[in-house]
Amino acid sequence: MKYFKILILACFLGMLFSCGGDDDICESGEGTPRIRVAFRNADGKEITVDSLYVAVDYGTGAIVDLGKTANNSSRLIPLRVDDVPYTDLYFKTRIKGPQSKVRVGYTTKSAYVSPGCGIKKTYENLTSELITPNVVKKVELGLNQIENENKTNLFLLF
Repeated sequence: MKYFKILILACFLGMLFSCGGDDDICESGEGTPRIRVAFRNADGKEITVDSLYVAVDYGTGAIVDLGKTANNSSRLIPLRVDDVPYTDLYFKTRIKGPQSKVRVGYTTKSAYVSPGCGIKKTYENLTSELITPNVVKKVELGLNQIENENKTNLFLLF
């Protein structure tokens, strides 16, 4: 019985000291930020889009479909994290409808965050170009850099 108590105490102490710190998980916004895209009408007034389909070209040879959102006034979209200075975004309002292509250009800066998060990229000197104007009629830049996901960086005019 004496050895059993010692074994249980050793297991308890082992579990107590084996708990990791907070840097194992990257949940507090320390990762690479996404671009916030908001929507406006022709008058420049912010609007809510009833349905929006978004796809992104990450350079893998296939365009990644990010799915449909409904009744949103903004959308967060992850950009490329390789060394290519732009990301192509595709927007459409109907599943079988025409799509608009927007190219977002930038320069990146890398910073080490923690062992759990790894390296964080920040985007600076943002530019935008409407390549295929179908659903989206015009694009306007908001904030010129992406350091967090709180501010709007790109406005799409429908």
